[in-house]
Amino acid sequence: MEQRKALDIQASGLMMILCMIWGIQQVVLKLAAPDISPIMQIAIRSGLSALLVFPLIQLKAGTHLYSKEYLLPGIWLAFLFSAEFVLVAEALRYTTASHTVVLLYTAPIFVALGLHWKVPAEKLNLIQWSGILIAFSGIVLSFMGREQGSTELLQQALFGDFLALMAGVMWALTTISLRLTRLSDAHPTQTLFYQLVGGCVFLLPVAFILGQTTIHWTTVAISSMVFHVLIMSFFSLMLWFWLLRKYLANGLGVFSFLTPIFGMIFGVMFLNEQIELNFLLGTGLVFIGVMTVSLHGWIRCLFPVSKSV
Repeated sequence: MEQRKALDIQASGLMMILCMIWGIQQVVLKLAAPDISPIMQIAIRSGLSALLVFPLIQLKAGTHLYSKEYLLPGIWLAFLFSAEFVLVAEALRYTTASHTVVLLYTAPIFVALGLHWKVPAEKLNLIQWSGILIAFSGIVLSFMGREQGSTELLQQALFGDFLALMAGVMWALTTISLRLTRLSDAHPTQTLFYQLVGGCVFLLPVAFILGQTTIHWTTVAISSMVFHVLIMSFFSLMLWFWLLRKYLANGLGVFSFLTPIFGMIFGVMFLNEQIELNFLLGTGLVFIGVMTVSLHGWIRCLFPVSKSV
């Protein structure tokens, strides 16, 4: 097996590009929403991206694609993936893309909590518990201080924030389910294929049920679909898997914390969104908490007295 390398200039540059792509995803969804409904966007992009990924499945994933031990967990992951993006799409109707991307990226906190109860080797230590407390304090603070024109608008914004947070929970459940099923042994492109196919199959009827079937093939709508199919769902994920095979995962994971920051920057740039002071402070606490939970190993090297709880 090829030994994975520490991050170099090439990997760092590519990770910056990936974080920018992932950070602008919700901004593009909201920007194109008047021309093509968000859930419809995600359903179509999932189906088209699955067609691009399928040949790679045949080359790398062997014959496990349709076997019962992989297929059933794959359907469950596809359901969770679809639920996550239904919540994201609905959140974007009520709150800003900036709020959505930050609250979505609270997922590592819920992953840590879920694995703590399910996997003995993933028990949280005192440093991680402190990180979770900091992150949840940031979440509470981010829900406060909203300045809206009326009580109704404030309630809608808070509801949208809640949906974005629940999307983060769904993302966490997807990660936990992947860890606890046979899919943990499958090639990443196989898991991605299940999610993309399921996203199309599950989200198309949901789009009709929720009345999100608007499609006007304007320049913005077409550009959004090209971005989501070719760049977001195919190029960025294939590049991510390539980086995971070449470089140490811990170093790559640190860069993912930049994604919400780029999301907020792009929300301000392209959607003229206003970011409240409380939300900025809350976001800072969330970042500190998530990094504390994720990078606890490095922190324990400095403070080796930490014990498991």
